[in-house]
Amino acid sequence: VFPRGGGCTMFEKVVVIDCKNHLLGRLASIVAKELLNGQRVVCVRCEDINISGSFYRNKLKFLDKLRKRTNTNPAHGPYHFRAPSRIFHRVIRGMIPHKTHRGKCAMERLKAFDGIPEQYEKSKRMVVPDAFRVTRLKPGRRYCVLGRISLEIGWKHKEAVERLEAKRKERSAVYWEEKKAQLGKAKAAKAAVADQFDAKLAKFGY
Repeated sequence: VFPRGGGCTMFEKVVVIDCKNHLLGRLASIVAKELLNGQRVVCVRCEDINISGSFYRNKLKFLDKLRKRTNTNPAHGPYHFRAPSRIFHRVIRGMIPHKTHRGKCAMERLKAFDGIPEQYEKSKRMVVPDAFRVTRLKPGRRYCVLGRISLEIGWKHKEAVERLEAKRKERSAVYWEEKKAQLGKAKAAKAAVADQFDAKLAKFGY
């Protein structure tokens, strides 16, 4: 978990953040600061990021954004990404001086994914309390999910991501059951050894 009110006190090699149920802007600002400070950050499950405000209101905002293009040649930009991970990447880029060398290096430290790729399946995933929807958004306020907006504006891989996520969760459940069994065995073995040591130490008055 990222600490409240500031950056990490100590660098990890890579921090993997599970973006599910985090608010888009708050999470992006904290990640941007960490990137500028030199921390490598991997953001997974970007399709489950939340945005405050109703779905309809946010959809209109996004559709209004899609209208903004170079009139003479739209290939000149601005480019409008449809995938949630790319939208999140672009939001973070807006909070970083990406045209400077420092900003360019910061952006290279960021990776964002829809779903959880295989190489990060077994990594410890963090949450950011300062950006969590349940702690920052007043109960009863409307919010929407970035994945749904992406689907409405042309993202074509929602079903594929959901299918892969279902498979990952099955594998994860099997892995967790095996891990629980191993932890149980280790605990039992420790308890058995501890009893022997206690008996021996008692002889010497400890």
